[in-house]
Amino acid sequence: MPTPLGRLWRYAAPHRPRIVAASIFTILNKLFDVLPELVIGAAVDVVVRAEHSLVGQVFGVQDRFTQFVILAAINFAIWVLESLTEYVAAILWRNLAQTIEHDARLDAYGHVQSLELAWFEDRSTGGLLAVLNDDVNQLERFLDVGAADLLRTSVNVLFVGAVFFTAAPVLGVVAFLPIPLIVWGSIRYQRRLAPFYRKVRDAAGDVSALLANNLSGILTIRAFSAEARERGRVATVSDRYRLANRDAIRFSSAFVPIIRLAILAGFTLTLLIGGRATLAGELEVGMFSVLVYMTQRLLWPLTRLGETLDLYQRAMASTQRILDLLDVRPTIRAGDRELPEPRAGAVAFDGVSFAYQSGPNVLEGFNLRVGAGETHAIVGATGAGKSTIVKLLLRLYDVTEGRVTVDGVDVRELGFHALRGAIGYVGQDVFLFQGTVRENLAYGKPDASNEDVERAARLAEAHEFILALPQGYDTEVGERGQKLSGGQRQRLSIARALLRDPPLLVLDEATSAVDNETEAAIQRSLEVVSRGRTVILIAHRLSTVRHADRIWVLDRGRVVESGTHDELCQQGERYAALWRVQTGERTHQAA
Repeated sequence: MPTPLGRLWRYAAPHRPRIVAASIFTILNKLFDVLPELVIGAAVDVVVRAEHSLVGQVFGVQDRFTQFVILAAINFAIWVLESLTEYVAAILWRNLAQTIEHDARLDAYGHVQSLELAWFEDRSTGGLLAVLNDDVNQLERFLDVGAADLLRTSVNVLFVGAVFFTAAPVLGVVAFLPIPLIVWGSIRYQRRLAPFYRKVRDAAGDVSALLANNLSGILTIRAFSAEARERGRVATVSDRYRLANRDAIRFSSAFVPIIRLAILAGFTLTLLIGGRATLAGELEVGMFSVLVYMTQRLLWPLTRLGETLDLYQRAMASTQRILDLLDVRPTIRAGDRELPEPRAGAVAFDGVSFAYQSGPNVLEGFNLRVGAGETHAIVGATGAGKSTIVKLLLRLYDVTEGRVTVDGVDVRELGFHALRGAIGYVGQDVFLFQGTVRENLAYGKPDASNEDVERAARLAEAHEFILALPQGYDTEVGERGQKLSGGQRQRLSIARALLRDPPLLVLDEATSAVDNETEAAIQRSLEVVSRGRTVILIAHRLSTVRHADRIWVLDRGRVVESGTHDELCQQGERYAALWRVQTGERTHQAA
């Protein structure tokens, strides 16, 4: 199975040229960072060997001060190049990190939007937020810092090793003895850390899920005086996250002290063995100075190896979650057909059966015909399958058997835009976005003119109350429209659907949570907007549907009655009984 790093490399394919460029400047920066140690050795060589120094021989200069001037110029150039390459490398890595972070968040979010509703049934909003936000940020932190650190450490080992084995092979072996142990220990240590960080990421997802859920339900929490109880629940999951981090921190913090012992051993052996060789005349003083400095340069950065690998493990755990999310394949795919023009909005359900996942059938052999330009209503008890019909029509789910057609075309053959662009949907749970009234009305048609927006508002009988708001159409509605009443939100939802001028209008329990005045206003609106378009009403209140061309009565996923309001009342069956209950006739007769 591919490693997270391998999967990340494949995902970052479009950015590989920038990765290569950033790596090249990081390598150059590390080389320039190590070169001053060679300059120090050359300076010691000038003091000890005078005109016979390496600088004197290479540049043909005998005067010691002139040699120091040459070294000073070389050192100045090295520092300038080191600063320049560090600046360019930092710019490249940081921008690369931000770009990949941006792409990963957009790709993950866009992919989540393409998944069917059934996928969301077993996922929490907070868990998804943890992936889209926390995990993406964790990946960005590694790309910003950790990747460059790993590269610098590798280049440092190779370059310093080349100097050691060229100048004094024996000292090279001594200096490098701790490195395999350090690297092996680091990798083994970090592998043992991986489960700790998986627990940390899972715990972070639990915290996000609970917080998102509680913030959405703050009204219910307060209504039931459950603040203390919910604070306790948050404390429990937050403490679980704290403890998961504590275990990871305790384990990872022991790494650096252990590594320092290995570094101390390497430095001490280099000092003793190199010093003895220098005293015996087997090694030049200047080169001994270089190697002593180089030993520290070689081994000390390895103390950060644990911190870098720690960052790496966190990033790989997050990468795994991000890419696992991107690997989820949607089971509902768009077709490629368009609706024939002119779009009429005729709907048919032919022998449709449907079940949610492995549950029992919600619809069983369901048949329904809605002619173009007609208003049809679907009624029934809770759980009869009314809202499921809408979800199948919008193709949020696919039928188990049978087919659903719009204007004679199977919805599975239509593109999502072609299908949903022909439907104006108004649900019971109205969702308004943070923004102005105008922005929410134009959500389905961003290029709509102000005149079109106001015309749709008038049709939904929303224009008057909008003008009464503090800033009219430019009034902020608040998160989820919380600054407006339920009836106002519902009218805006209808206006938003009408603005698209769809041939098919679907209202799913659109009047179930509004007062009588708002219901009357919505009914007046429907009488106007239903002219020339197909309307499907899903309703619990029968007063809303009494003027429909045809009413379909559902029971346990099947049509048990159909007809006009008057016909169904005369039949005296289920619909008539529901009508009597809702109008109070049965209560009156009993009295």
